[in-house]
Order: sequence, then C-alpha cells, then structure tokens
Amino acid sequence: MTTFFKKTNFLLFIFLLIFGLFFINNAFAIETLGGLPALNVEANENGGTTYSLSLQILLLMSALTILPSLLLGMTSFTRIVIVMSILRQALGTQQTPPNQVLIALALFLTFFIMAPTFTNIYELVAIPYMNGEIQTPDALDKASKEIKSFMITNTRETDLSMFAEISGAQQFYSKEEIPFSIALPAFITSELKTAFQIGFLLFLPFLVIDMVVASVLMSLGMMMLSPMLIALPFKILLFVLVDGWSMTVGSLVSTYITQ
Repeated sequence: MTTFFKKTNFLLFIFLLIFGLFFINNAFAIETLGGLPALNVEANENGGTTYSLSLQILLLMSALTILPSLLLGMTSFTRIVIVMSILRQALGTQQTPPNQVLIALALFLTFFIMAPTFTNIYELVAIPYMNGEIQTPDALDKASKEIKSFMITNTRETDLSMFAEISGAQQFYSKEEIPFSIALPAFITSELKTAFQIGFLLFLPFLVIDMVVASVLMSLGMMMLSPMLIALPFKILLFVLVDGWSMTVGSLVSTYITQ
C-alpha cells in the first residue's frame, strides 16, 4: 500500500509538470530582462538549468491552479461524471447518490483507466528525472507525449479533422505530429459526444417505465398521483436486479483504449 501511494504522488507530480513548459518560457524571459534576482534561471556546471527557489514555488503554485482543468480536459473524468449525472437523472433519485459520491467515483475510475498511462510516465519519465538522467525539458516533452497519445487514441478522427481544418493545419501522418492545440479540444469534444450517447442509451429503459406507469395511472383515473413517485421504486428495482452499477462502470471502462 505504501508503494502505491508513493507511485501515485510521483504520477501526480509528473502530471503537474506537463504544462510547466509554458511557465518555463516565461522564466527565461525574466532572466533576459535581468529584472528580479529572486526569479532567475542559471546554467549549472553539468549543462543543465538551475531555477531559484522562488521560481520553483511560483511554477508549482501555477501548476496547481490549472490542475482541475487538466483533470477535466485530458483524462476520462469528463465522460464518467457526465454519464453518472445522466444516470441519476434517469433514475429520478434527484440528489442520490450525492455529488460528492459521483465525483469520488469518477475520480477513482479515472485513475483506474489512466493507470497504464501514468505507469508509463512514472517508469519512463519520473524515475530517470529523479535520478538526474534527463533534464526538465526532456521530462516535460516525454510526459506530454504519453498524455497526448492517450487522448488521440480515444478521440474520433472526425473531431481531429475538424479542429485541424479550423486551425489551417496540414494533414498529419502520425500521432506525434498532432499538436496539443488540436488534440486537446478534439478530445474534449469527442468525450462530450460519447458521454451523451451513452447517457441516451441509459435513459431509454427508465423512460419506458415512466411512460408505462403514467399510462396506468391515467387509465385508473389517478391523475393527482405523481407518476414519478410511483415509478421510482420500479426503476430502482430494475436497476438493482440487472446489477446496474457494475454494468455501467464496466461499460464505461471498456469504452477506453489504454496503452
């Protein structure tokens, strides 16, 4: 268990470093201006780059602020949480399960789906970086390629083509040639489309139950009785009998292609 938590910490650390390259460029600009001595970048004896402590803290805090956006936009979290929310609406249970439970479920399923990608980042990037075998720019580049490979593998070609055409980019012949500026919005768009497709299929059986219950109540003349209230136990019973949570979670996980 201790090893698992150590690996998780390192994976999160590398995940934060993916977009650090944007801030590193700003750091070089500060050095060029020769302005603040607390925010400087110097070349060390080994040919690498040394950043001041203040600059390292600034980079870390900046990365923490964009971590939620990275989680939503570069992992399977978006699809899972949308499907779970639609499923809760279809059941008619309103706030059951509560938002905290759905987010926790989506978060841990995201770690489960992304485990092969995070493991590759840990083994190919984190360990060599901590051993001093590779420099920060190389670590950022390799980690970002692993994340981009996952996104492109699980993105529709039509979405990639659409954003490539909008940006005026030429035809790409490999995953490595696709830039993040195209892969990221295409992945999010593809995730939204897939999530609503799955949600529609989940909604259908519960919609049939609502229609049957409403028809029966109208035929009996019980118009003052809420159909949603009567249909709720039948929908919960159906969902439990077919082992709905296992089926939903298993189907969601199987929709992803992991490396």
